[in-house]
Amino acid sequence: MPPESPYPMISIEEALAIIQRQARPLPAVTLAFQDALGYVLAEDVFADESMPPFAASSVDGFAVVAADGPGLRRVVGDQAAGYIADVRVESGTAARVTTGAPVPAGADAVVMVEQTELSDGQVDILTNDIQPGSNVRSIGQDIESGQLVLAGGTVLGPAELGLLGTVGRAEVTVYRRPTVAVMSTGDEIVEPHEKPQPGQIRDSNRFTLMSVVRQAGAKPLDLGIVRDKTGSLGEIIERGLSKADALLTSGGVSMGQLDLVKPYLASRGTVHFGRVNTKPGKPVTFATVDGKPCFAMPGFPVSALVSFEVFVRPALLKMAGHSQIYRPREQATLAHHFKHAAERTEFQRVVLTRRLDGTLIASSTGFQGSGRLLSMSGANGLVILPRGQGDFEAGSVVEALLISRVEMEMAEGTAPIQGV
Repeated sequence: MPPESPYPMISIEEALAIIQRQARPLPAVTLAFQDALGYVLAEDVFADESMPPFAASSVDGFAVVAADGPGLRRVVGDQAAGYIADVRVESGTAARVTTGAPVPAGADAVVMVEQTELSDGQVDILTNDIQPGSNVRSIGQDIESGQLVLAGGTVLGPAELGLLGTVGRAEVTVYRRPTVAVMSTGDEIVEPHEKPQPGQIRDSNRFTLMSVVRQAGAKPLDLGIVRDKTGSLGEIIERGLSKADALLTSGGVSMGQLDLVKPYLASRGTVHFGRVNTKPGKPVTFATVDGKPCFAMPGFPVSALVSFEVFVRPALLKMAGHSQIYRPREQATLAHHFKHAAERTEFQRVVLTRRLDGTLIASSTGFQGSGRLLSMSGANGLVILPRGQGDFEAGSVVEALLISRVEMEMAEGTAPIQGV
């Protein structure tokens, strides 16, 4: 009689809820603002001064008194950006100004140079459309003193870094990104550069998992390959936990005599679940040791990657301070027949394409075996085939998890548009 797992089978929703209760944002750190790209703000940022701090010209031209209207004016000086010249504009006069320069005292408008003619120290204003404030950026037009510029929880992109520079925040407080210790287990696996002996295979999981850890904004710590021995396993896990914020393993979570990951995690901490009603990835395991999340992925490459997408990536994003932690989901129409066993919810790998009418079309990447990594190559989505129903016919509408960009179909002869 086959051994029976001591862990109850739970739903995907239960598993996600358990993980989110245990995963918490890491403590904040202070970084130079230019090094904070992609980090999440752990504080509110306010402006200490108005921007611009002075009335500034938005064009190259001439500063004037708007009420004078069109006609000749005597040029009394120049005002360039970067300093304040000793120039004052009065009725009947004008001053040459450059973009970004302070508007000289007495002037209340700027006329673009294209609407003027300069000759013998005089400028002829050729437009009738001169209003007070024309082409002038007023004090605080962009940012007011004391204004909330960036709220805590904001993900810092290029524009946000520019705002930090604008308001003079040379350093900023952000949530620390997690370091994730990654290891593969098994006597049968060897490094990619080695020639496998009979009964051995090259390790792919460690490298794919370290790559998706990086894509999630976290930092992988390579623990290498761990052999199926209790002492060796425990030693490497402890080393990883001492240096990292989370642990990510592949292999050693099924019911074989040499599947030692679950027993070791149970001896050191709490295994919150050890089986999930999903395909691929039924034996995926989540534990905490000394408060640190530990994810044990199945050994099949596709099982490991899909389990990472569904369970691990959201936790790592939450640890880094993100509030939007899940991949977007949309309704997708199946392009053809999809085989499905009704016992478990299945994540099948697909290529998603968006039609001009907005419909999302899902096409299978081929045979969906858990060991066939080719089924993940080129996939930009996972269709979710729920438990309780067998095969799905072409035209069926199901939910899809978008894991990368989706191209939009275009009329024949035109280039595709990159979508969400």
